[in-house]
Amino acid sequence: MPQLLVRGISVEDTRRISGPLIRELAEICQCGTDNFMLECLNTVSLFEGEEVASFPFVEVAWFERGKEIRDRFAAAVTKHVQSLGVADMEVAFITYDEDKYYINGKPCK
Repeated sequence: MPQLLVRGISVEDTRRISGPLIRELAEICQCGTDNFMLECLNTVSLFEGEEVASFPFVEVAWFERGKEIRDRFAAAVTKHVQSLGVADMEVAFITYDEDKYYINGKPCK
């Protein structure tokens, strides 16, 4: 945890930025790189009956770490994705409550 779900960015491009991105995010969150999961989702976007390119979008599912960390995290994700030549992209956070999160059937908190 955190889990990053990536849409609209190729697997190869995501692979290229994954190492430096995860290392920077681990530093921001003050945790090990093994706490992160990066998933590249294969999606099909449609508009008026036609297939169109999916908009670059990264959804972050995590335990809240405060606005300062969230802002730095989003800025780092944006920087790495834009280094691929992507002009516009979005990052959104989904926050899990620790008392409602279970690992192997046991509450996290």
